[in-house]
Amino acid sequence: MNLRILRIELKRTVAPWAGAVVLVTALAYLYLVSGPWWRGNALWTAQWTSMALWTRYLLAFVWPLAVGLGALQGLRDPRSKMSELLSSTPRPARHRAAVLAGATALTLVSAFALIVLQGAVQVLAGDAPYTSLGWLPISLVGALALAAGAVLGMGVARALPSVLTPPALAVGAFVFSNLLRQSADDTVPTSFAVPNRYSLLAPATAEVRQTLLTLSAPVHVGQALWLLGMVATGLALLAAATPRARLLALTPLLVGGAVAVLVFPVSPRGAYVVDRAAAAQVCDGAVCVTAAQRARLADLAGPGREALRLLHDTLGDQAPAAIHGTTAPRARDAETERSRDFVLIDPDDVVIGAAGGEQLTRALVGQGMAPVCHPRSDTDFGSAQEEAARSIGAAWVLGGDLRPLDGSRFAANDLTVARPVWERFIALPQPEQRRRIGAMHAAALSCADPLAALAGGASR
Repeated sequence: MNLRILRIELKRTVAPWAGAVVLVTALAYLYLVSGPWWRGNALWTAQWTSMALWTRYLLAFVWPLAVGLGALQGLRDPRSKMSELLSSTPRPARHRAAVLAGATALTLVSAFALIVLQGAVQVLAGDAPYTSLGWLPISLVGALALAAGAVLGMGVARALPSVLTPPALAVGAFVFSNLLRQSADDTVPTSFAVPNRYSLLAPATAEVRQTLLTLSAPVHVGQALWLLGMVATGLALLAAATPRARLLALTPLLVGGAVAVLVFPVSPRGAYVVDRAAAAQVCDGAVCVTAAQRARLADLAGPGREALRLLHDTLGDQAPAAIHGTTAPRARDAETERSRDFVLIDPDDVVIGAAGGEQLTRALVGQGMAPVCHPRSDTDFGSAQEEAARSIGAAWVLGGDLRPLDGSRFAANDLTVARPVWERFIALPQPEQRRRIGAMHAAALSCADPLAALAGGASR
């Protein structure tokens, strides 16, 4: 491609404006709209994979813009009524198509790169504990999606030169991407409208709710093939001069889509997978966290060892032997992973995440006595009965007055729920107290009602 011609294209066409519109729209959405990308441990500036997935999530809104703006660019020659003149020049049509597509694709890719760079700077400023290049394919496919959408829009507009083509394509692209859009409410993101394989044809990813989930290699490969087919079809439509050529130009798009669907994983669990490197346990003695949460290990080590000692003194052989970071994917509001052998720490747990020192020891003791069944995060509400049982268990182990656990959504109501049970419980003989504490622990491990077991009733 002649660089001089490319510079002229960049100066005299809407290509720079396309990149500016995408950049401003994406950053305005990120910074002016309050959303889950600013909350919890999966916020978009917390770590590399979350940053890459959140910027890909934005494609649900900016990819249709790229398609529509590409179509607007594709109408340039028909609007100027120069098509016949240009076809009479010795310069091949494919060269003109490459320059036209290259200018717009370059600005859109640059805009997406600036969005990713903005997130990368903040991730680096936050001193992310876990660094990996696993995020790079996610962002590269996102950049390719914007370029491919714009080139396809140009080609379609050249084949259907109407002022209605750009808005129609933008609306169609929005409907397409959101019809296939995946929900993050399940254990791993799934689509309710179409099978998993077809949902992955959408360039946008689901909301990021778990820090350890990432896209698998087959997803990257399949989406790259699909998008490259989209580019080839767009370029072929730009250069096509006859109806037959335009019809044949659809072949790369159809073949790319068919191959991609065959490459994509059949089930959502094959598409969104746990990042094994990020999920690896990093330990200080018996206190471990995932590599993605390495920065918390120093604060957890001392209180964690003290909590394990207290739990062993209370539960004996039934006590957990170590503290581990949980790595199992879970659905929103679904039961969490529990273990008899470990005190499991969810990276999104607002109680343990907000605690430090003696309060952290209390929170870990409460978690060991009554493991969390209903998650307590920025998007999950937990259970008032469970929190009350944990408060009682921690107070009994540590001694002293009954206190709610800091950071609990039910902190204001914990004492109201827990105090009647606590007063009856503490008046019992010591052997009966121990028996009920054991029953509470067993009930929590089976995701029954630990407070009912502590009160002496049948657990649900």
